[in-house]
Amino acid sequence: MNTEQPRNLMHGITLETVVEKLVDYYGWEQLANRISINCFKNDPSVKSTLKFLRRTPWAREQVENLYVATFALC
Repeated sequence: MNTEQPRNLMHGITLETVVEKLVDYYGWEQLANRISINCFKNDPSVKSTLKFLRRTPWAREQVENLYVATFALC
C-alpha cells in the first residue's frame, strides 16, 4: 500500500511547524486579524495555541487552510 499523499499539502508537516511558520510570517497580531481566536489575541504562545488547536477542530482547520493558502506556492 502506498502511504505517500502527493496531493495533500499538509502531509508530513506537524501542527507545531504550521503554527511557528505562520507566526514567523504574519506575527500574532496579524494572525488574530485573519483568524479570530483568543489564543492569537490574549497572551499568545505556541504551546497554548497547540493545546487549543488540538482540541478544537474548526479552529485547526482554519489555521491549516491559512497555512496552505500562504505557503502552497513556495
